[in-house]
Amino acid sequence: MALDKNQIAKRIAQEVKDRYFVNLGIGIPTLVANYVRHDIEVEFQSENGVLGMGPFPFEGEEDADIINAGKQTITTLPGASFFDSAFSFGMIRAQKVDLTILGAMEVSENGDIANWKIPGKMVKGMGGAMDLVASAENIIVAMMHVNKAGESKILKKCTLPLTGVGCVKKVVTELAVMEITPKGFKLLERAPGVSVEEIIKATEAELIIDGDIPEMNID
Repeated sequence: MALDKNQIAKRIAQEVKDRYFVNLGIGIPTLVANYVRHDIEVEFQSENGVLGMGPFPFEGEEDADIINAGKQTITTLPGASFFDSAFSFGMIRAQKVDLTILGAMEVSENGDIANWKIPGKMVKGMGGAMDLVASAENIIVAMMHVNKAGESKILKKCTLPLTGVGCVKKVVTELAVMEITPKGFKLLERAPGVSVEEIIKATEAELIIDGDIPEMNID
């Protein structure tokens, strides 16, 4: 059974540790705040100038003035702070963020990421993508394993314009958890009911398979 976007976020939430400062990118990463354990203290940061984001608000409880970098309404936790984007990027560039969780269109076997532009399609701008991948030491990517045409997005080499080079540490998709190693993608976990063979078939890059691959625990 392939995971849905919320289940991908739930699995990534297991990577968040006590007292971490975490930056959440646009898309699936924004859902991670909904699933972090309640017995740990985590500060979620958004590069538009928020520290202390909480889960998404319930319908009818949204405040249009409190948004994340993706212009989605958010909640804030007690003690949250707001500041300008210059201060926010100062935090990022000074490596004050412990974990960065990003979406991506492609990831290569040496840890390159492409997540900001498809040639020929208009984009508003790169946003904070370049700063995040250049400064972060721990990047986890949340993405779909294949595109709408069924083509792999886990590649030997990215085909789209790069955002960062050799920066991704781990990738979580609807099919698998993979670690970027000096020898390429190492398969760590598989989605419940998904076989190793199915993951290999959906992956353009070579996968390192070391022994039995356990199923993800997303309960």
